[in-house]
Amino acid sequence: MKLQAVLFDLDGVITDTAKYHFIAWKQMAEGIGITIDSEFNESLKGIDRMQSLERILIHGHQEQRYSQAEKEQLAQAKNDEYVALLASLAPEDAYPGIKELLQELKDNGVPAVIASASKNAPLILDALQLTDAFQAIADPQGIPGKPAPDIFLRGAGLVGADPSCCIGIEDAQAGIEAIKAAGMYAVGVGEQRILGPSGADWVLPSTSGLTLRQLLAAAHME
Repeated sequence: MKLQAVLFDLDGVITDTAKYHFIAWKQMAEGIGITIDSEFNESLKGIDRMQSLERILIHGHQEQRYSQAEKEQLAQAKNDEYVALLASLAPEDAYPGIKELLQELKDNGVPAVIASASKNAPLILDALQLTDAFQAIADPQGIPGKPAPDIFLRGAGLVGADPSCCIGIEDAQAGIEAIKAAGMYAVGVGEQRILGPSGADWVLPSTSGLTLRQLLAAAHME
């Protein structure tokens, strides 16, 4: 079986923007009287903005307090703060090994695709100077968020790849579940105790030193 594409989550795989998400969500939550900590923030990884807001409101017992329009305003306020924080992002903020892996994929004609719930993916890739390394960016607009497989299926479709011939790389439980639901080989970046139970086929502590050869061998592809 020949590898047709590698699909990457963005936050936590390409770079660490989780810290910016946490700062922005924490500020928004505090503004409406809800306290969240870094442990709670782990439950927001891999899911989209409105799902994250709903979890925060439930956590603060305020799920019935706001109208849909008000919720959208809260989510937008969080995103505005997040985008402002991204101004400090630079090329050196890409995770170790990522640029080398992307170059290797490009040299071997294997499409690299972004499959992220983040609507700010183009902005982040531009700041990292990695836009040209990806053949496609799957638009999360209008489809169910992870753990639904839609974003990975959309990403594979953009490059004409058969999902069963694709590898997905994720750092979140919801993302791993989405990759598996899409019928792809799932590589987790993080802790085995967290990502293993979600169905990850192979878990790495980091992207440092990750190569195309290792991916092919692990997934039994060529």
